[in-house]
Amino acid sequence: MTKIYNPDGVTPPAAAYSHAAVVPAGTDLMIIAGQLGIDADGNLGDGIAEQAERAYTNIATILAAEGMTPSNIVRLQMFLTDRSYREAAGAARQKVFGDAKPPSTLLVVAGLAAPEFLIEIEAMAARG
Repeated sequence: MTKIYNPDGVTPPAAAYSHAAVVPAGTDLMIIAGQLGIDADGNLGDGIAEQAERAYTNIATILAAEGMTPSNIVRLQMFLTDRSYREAAGAARQKVFGDAKPPSTLLVVAGLAAPEFLIEIEAMAARG
């Protein structure tokens, strides 16, 4: 069983994430490529809230295809093109992922593959 935790001696997380995950030997790992705010029909969400929800929903759908849920995520990396998008992206994460709080990193970047992309999210999941 993967252990996700916040060890003593480290400041508590400032948002909905944990500091560490220990993945036991023999665990199946799933690496999820960066997901954008595009739905299954190729439609880009209108604005950060919709793009973020679609990106997180894409990750949840990929996990479900292998019988996993957001609670299996052991690493999450979110890229935003504007710091002001943080609140909307966090709300979308909470809506789609619920109480899952994997170790996470947020990066604010100058841009993504196309200027209309506002968010991209990568993930790694583990199943024992």
